[in-house]
Amino acid sequence: MKPLPPPGRRRLPLSLRRGGVAWERQRPTWRDAAPAVITQALKRAQSRPSGNWYVIGAAADLRADRPLARTVRGREVVVWRGADGRPVGGPGICPHLGAPLRDSPVRRGTLVCHWHGLALDGTPCAGWAPLPVHDDGVLLWARLDEVGGEAPLDGPVIARRPERTRALTAVHVGVGVCEVEDIVANRLDPWHGAWFHPYSFVDLTVVGSPDGSGSDTGDAFTVDVSFKLAGRLVVPVRAVFTAPEPRTVVMHITEGEGEGSVVETHATPIGPDELGRPRTAVIEAVMAASDRPGFAMARRAAPLLRPLVRSAAARLWRDDLAYAERRWQLRSSGRFPG
Repeated sequence: MKPLPPPGRRRLPLSLRRGGVAWERQRPTWRDAAPAVITQALKRAQSRPSGNWYVIGAAADLRADRPLARTVRGREVVVWRGADGRPVGGPGICPHLGAPLRDSPVRRGTLVCHWHGLALDGTPCAGWAPLPVHDDGVLLWARLDEVGGEAPLDGPVIARRPERTRALTAVHVGVGVCEVEDIVANRLDPWHGAWFHPYSFVDLTVVGSPDGSGSDTGDAFTVDVSFKLAGRLVVPVRAVFTAPEPRTVVMHITEGEGEGSVVETHATPIGPDELGRPRTAVIEAVMAASDRPGFAMARRAAPLLRPLVRSAAARLWRDDLAYAERRWQLRSSGRFPG
């Protein structure tokens, strides 16, 4: 596939798909999707440092009157905004008698336990100790050194993003019965896109895959694909997938409409369910950007557009979580091919 023309050369961001083939007649990709390539890319991702930082949720979901809660490998964590507006957080179990702090209100920057009124302002109190937290403007992170077991980093590993002032952002959260590696492996298999998600992707070709060097340029999947809108209307782009740390896969749009846009997929391990099966949260942040003059209007309409973006992500992740859950089922029973 030839390099895509810069967006500025087209009056409209859309293209009319010509010569498309039916789903069952598209070129099979199973020979290209070599299990060894995906496995080695996964192993290299797992070897990269995370500094023990875990995504807790969307920064926009942090309300003034309630904490944002997440369980990370069985540890309950709560995050809220202190009196100065900065996020603070720590264990989600009250040190007094074990109340679930996720259900406690925040008053003037202080989390007040709803069982007996123990007030936590983010500083050590009654055996409760805060955790390092980070607000990157889109996502909230917490550092759990006991859980991660790595050398801690001062901040999370965050890939290059478009400027927040010119991006439209939306975050989708889902939960699957699988492990982190199953989520990451799904995102490191771009070959499945047009087969598994024909309602969203057509004409997908993987034009570059990792060479095993581990470098930023050599350890990436490069994909030419068209996002399907309606009928034969599509948006062709070039996308590059990388894994900057063990629980994150990032897609950068490098050519075509929306150049500079980013989709970050983060996997946060929750812990076992009542049947002992692992659960993992998928927290996907879409940061759309465009140099087109009309995109400024789209940003102003963000409250209306965000639900649409989240709905599209939810549809994709309905299928991709089924993929990840199936992978875990086969792995856990020793039936996974290869």
